[in-house]
Amino acid sequence: MLDPKFVRDNLDAVRAHLENRRYPLHFLESFSKSDSEWRAMNTEVDQLKAERNLATPKGKPSPEQQAELKRLSDTIKVKQDILNELELEVRQAALYLPNLPLEAVPTGASEDENVEIKKWGEPRVLEFDPLPHEKIAIQRQLIDFEAAVKVAGSRFAVYTGPGARLERALINFMLDTQTQRNGYKEVIPPVIVNTASLTGTGQLPKFEGDLFKIQDTDYWLSPTAEVQLTNLYQDAIVPEDQLPIKLAAYTSCFRKEAGSYGKDISGIIRQHQFNKIELVQLVHPDQSVAQLEQLLENAESILQALNLPYRVVKLCTGDLGFSSAMTFDIEVWFPSQKRYREISSCSNFLDFQARRAMIRYRDRLSGKVNYLHTINGSGLAVGRTFAAILENFQNEDGTVSVPPVLRSYINFDRL
Repeated sequence: MLDPKFVRDNLDAVRAHLENRRYPLHFLESFSKSDSEWRAMNTEVDQLKAERNLATPKGKPSPEQQAELKRLSDTIKVKQDILNELELEVRQAALYLPNLPLEAVPTGASEDENVEIKKWGEPRVLEFDPLPHEKIAIQRQLIDFEAAVKVAGSRFAVYTGPGARLERALINFMLDTQTQRNGYKEVIPPVIVNTASLTGTGQLPKFEGDLFKIQDTDYWLSPTAEVQLTNLYQDAIVPEDQLPIKLAAYTSCFRKEAGSYGKDISGIIRQHQFNKIELVQLVHPDQSVAQLEQLLENAESILQALNLPYRVVKLCTGDLGFSSAMTFDIEVWFPSQKRYREISSCSNFLDFQARRAMIRYRDRLSGKVNYLHTINGSGLAVGRTFAAILENFQNEDGTVSVPPVLRSYINFDRL
């Protein structure tokens, strides 16, 4: 959440940032209207309280004075109730305002204006027409899409035999790399989360339509373990000397993919349920830019170890996620599509999530309590990595070579 006082004092600047983001301005107007009404009512209540103080005698009040004091108190109570409602409206309106981009974020309208930062690895030259990953998965009996439709519906997958082993190998390899080499603490969180947690990281209330809610409860299926890992510190004050906190988790994630109909219908690129390794860091505000670079390197290290060619792009303002102030996407090469596809996002949220979830740190010297910064990266989407391996390591005879780094996890070198 943005600091309401900052928004109030910098309306023109905030409006310009939202225009760069291509974000609807009526959310800002709604906030400004509620905020103006709240401030006006707050002034009125303060004036009434001052009037009551002046009307209170030093001695025993007369009947007339008692009547006037009662009138003032009753009026204040009514106005205070209205003030409390307006304060809630201001907070609700503020929850719909996205984070503001950092100056280093390129201005642009869509993903077409994202800026390529680097490339790693050379796409393999195949002497045959590459198959898309879903055809390889079916031919090699790695994934049973028809069974998934029977059990659940479209946009689900059943991994079987060697396919299930490859998925599990990727999960273990990614977790081992991040915990044993890159210094993250492993966490196994619930995959069900509550409304407060989703609000804290920015999924609610804006993106309710993309989430699966459990009927007649306050529970939701988590769309990303960023929700659980960040909210472990909800309403907490962390001693400065404990920063940075680096957490990693494997979970299944669930999204409706609302608005994506017709996109990536076949295969496992865009699923309702998918496995992901999530990286979250809670850091000192002075360190969040540097820690984002480190987190990006941590995510890249997985693809480098797997020898999958990829590129890194910096997202422009029009493609930036709701809670993010800066995001780097890692995109891996898909030979069948002859293009790079997003496989991981690494973002700096500044104090946006910390304000919503009330996550703070205590300064070691002054003892003062401040909001910390959160950064996050999916390090990586396991299913998309699975798909990239099938495409990049496919052989002309229809088999798929297993990347050497995974062979100790999977115990065979071909699928």
